[in-house]
Amino acid sequence: MVTVSTLAALAVDGLAFGASLALLGVGITLVYGLGEVLNLAIGAFAVIAAITAALLINEGMSLPIAILAGLAFVGVFGLLVDRTLLSLVYRSEGEERILLGIFTTLGLTVLLEGVMVNYVSSRYSLPLGISPIDVGATVVTGTSVVSIIVTAVIIAVLFLFLNRTFLGKATRTIFQDERGARLVGIDPRKLRTLVFVLSAVVAGLAGILAAARSNVSVANSFQFTTFALIVSIVGGIRSLVGAVVAGLVLGLINTYANFFVGSYFATIILFGAAIVFLLVRPEVMSS
Repeated sequence: MVTVSTLAALAVDGLAFGASLALLGVGITLVYGLGEVLNLAIGAFAVIAAITAALLINEGMSLPIAILAGLAFVGVFGLLVDRTLLSLVYRSEGEERILLGIFTTLGLTVLLEGVMVNYVSSRYSLPLGISPIDVGATVVTGTSVVSIIVTAVIIAVLFLFLNRTFLGKATRTIFQDERGARLVGIDPRKLRTLVFVLSAVVAGLAGILAAARSNVSVANSFQFTTFALIVSIVGGIRSLVGAVVAGLVLGLINTYANFFVGSYFATIILFGAAIVFLLVRPEVMSS
């Protein structure tokens, strides 16, 4: 019989997993909402940051510096992608831009995975060395608690940036009315670069948190991208709040399903839950 303490511990682990999903969903939503580019390379960015940090630790670098270096590396790489490949994508508009963005980032993912498989084929982890935490009769994973706290802080900082800073308000203006933003002197292209780099770093953090809880390999790139798409679509492809909520809810669903019926059926249940949310959401919004 499953005890209440076990269910509570699963809830914490589910929220930790959901936190990573929320970060991935936010990364997708930021780029699509600002530039209508569906970044299918976001899972690769997450894996690159995690593996970079793990490799640096293997070379003797301390954990905090390695994590910062991994995030910096993926941020610089995101800048390079934005100024080269995405510059071509942004020359088109409407559906053509969306389709071109899909094929461009999908091709980038295939290229990155092919390169990484040849050089970093094993699995990597970033153990934080945090002991389990006793909460009454429940013992929760310390790494899960840290993941939840870090994600909460990052999301709070992101929302403060978007709502309280000049750059953030300018970004929101482009979200709402790009033509009006141009009229008041805002350069959408520069802000798209900033947001793409920001989304790459957010995805990198999601990968690092995932590596702190379990092993991460190149094969996880496709899985991370799939989860990111599910979360962003369920949450509303342009809604950051929706992406966060969807990530947390789907993380809980996946964790409980994985515990009770196994990982294979948990994935099926996750997709089923996403379909249900998509069918129900229009009715909820209209009521």
